[in-house]
This record gives sequence, C-alpha cells and structure tokens, in this order.
Amino acid sequence: MYVTVIALAALWGAAVGLLVPRAAYRLSVPFEEPWRDRCPAGHVLVGPGRGWLGGPGRQDCAAPGSPYAAPLLTALVCAVLAAATGGPRPELAVWLLGAPFAVLLGSVDARVRRLPDALTLPLGAAVPLLLGVAELLPYDAGSWLHALLGALALGGAYLVLHLINPGQLGLGDVKLALPLGAALGWYGWGVLFAGAFAGFLLGAVYGVGLILLRRADRSSAIPFGPFMLAGGLLGLLLGAFTALP
Repeated sequence: MYVTVIALAALWGAAVGLLVPRAAYRLSVPFEEPWRDRCPAGHVLVGPGRGWLGGPGRQDCAAPGSPYAAPLLTALVCAVLAAATGGPRPELAVWLLGAPFAVLLGSVDARVRRLPDALTLPLGAAVPLLLGVAELLPYDAGSWLHALLGALALGGAYLVLHLINPGQLGLGDVKLALPLGAALGWYGWGVLFAGAFAGFLLGAVYGVGLILLRRADRSSAIPFGPFMLAGGLLGLLLGAFTALP
C-alpha cells in the first residue's frame, strides 16, 4: 500500500504538471499587463471562459524553458510528500492538490517577481477549508485549529515585514503566507517555525551567492516566493515524518 500511494502520487504530479508550463507562460507578465492569450508560435492559449488554465498545449508551442521540468518537479514533490506522510492520510490529498499550484507560483515568481492573486487568494481560502474537511476524516495527523492560527500568524508576520520594507517583500508574498501558514501550522508551531525559517535561510543563501558573484548588491530584490515554497515543503516533510506513529 505504501509504495502504491507513492507511485500514484508521482503519476498524479506528472499528469497535472503537464498543465504548468503553459499556465506559467500565460501568467508570467508584469503587473497591470493582461495575461498572455497566445503562445510564441501564435496559437490561442485559452478559449472563452477557461481562465488561466489552458491545457498542456501543442508540441510546437515552444514556451521558454523545458516542457519536462515542471512535470518532473511536480511528480517529485508529490512523491516525497506521499513518502513522508506514510500512507493515505486525508491531509495528503490537500498537499497533492496544492503541489501543482505551488510549482506554478514558483515558476511565475521566478520569471517576473509576481505571485498572481488568481492563485494566491483561492489557495488562501481552499487550504484551510480542505484541512477542516481532513480533520473530520479518520487517520488525520494534524490540527485544524493550529492550521487556522498558523495562517494568521505567518500572514501577520509577513504583513509586518511588508510594511517595514515593501521593496523587498511584496503583498503577493503576504498572500502566499496564508495558505503556507495553514499547511505548516497543521503539524504544529514547531513545524511552522521550521518551514518559515527554512524559507528565509534559503533566500538569504541565494542572495549572498548573488552578491559574491557580483550579480546583485544588498539593495537588490529577489523573487522570494520560490524560497517560501521550498521552505514550506521542507517543513511539511518534517511535520509529516514526525507525525508518523
């Protein structure tokens, strides 16, 4: 059963990861610019009423970057989450549903330093609600109350940091902190702190590396979303593993 869950999680990640490159290309535009509606080859990306999700696209719609990177990354993330969770726990379904959106957000932020409201706001509502459902099911390993408090705590902390230095930490990061705080808080305050700290540590290491390579200075801003998400993944892995009986 354990190996089957991991394999199914990886297959799910690979399948939904096929949708990420096209959506990332469509959403990777500067602020106040409309989302792209055509691929580099000129084909229409989405039909009426289909929003930002347009399917995996045609083979000749060669958006920047490898078309296999996102499916492989999403599959890997889903597989390690399933492995750490230790089986078909209800919260694993929440992590697997959120994984492709996390990869998509990281891709967009890395390209244009933007975390679109079309992704962060629904996630901010969906993650706490889905975790509330997970707590009603058997074999869950977390606390919905802690998830709600975690969302408020991490979101509030990021809001304070944004008000102190809005040039380094944007409102998109604040909005992303809400679902991230809920997911980490599900496993308790220690996991919340560890995941949040890991994100800042990874971002700091990256920033220092850029300075040492003379590709940035101390005032340069970096896309922080990917590091928030990477730290959140490490925190979830820690929380899921320590929650095993």
